[in-house]
Amino acid sequence: MSRQEFAALVKTGLLKEVEGIVVAAHRSINEKEGRPWSRPAAYRWLRYEDPAPVERLAEGVRRLRKRGAKFDAGAVDKACAKASKAGDLN
Repeated sequence: MSRQEFAALVKTGLLKEVEGIVVAAHRSINEKEGRPWSRPAAYRWLRYEDPAPVERLAEGVRRLRKRGAKFDAGAVDKACAKASKAGDLN
């Protein structure tokens, strides 16, 4: 995914799908830990204003996994299939 053109990621909806998976995991782990959660907090946590959103999402996944977050397996499979059709799983 990181090698694809940003415009293509947006056009196919892949970036939005992956973003949704990461934000959902952020919400679930924060709720599990008893921390307040909001969508703006998740985006600030991801530092999504950074010019490299794919890298921020990957970094977010690593950080959430360290905290024990679980990711929606069906959503991940769907996003991986879409990335595979686009020719890039990285």
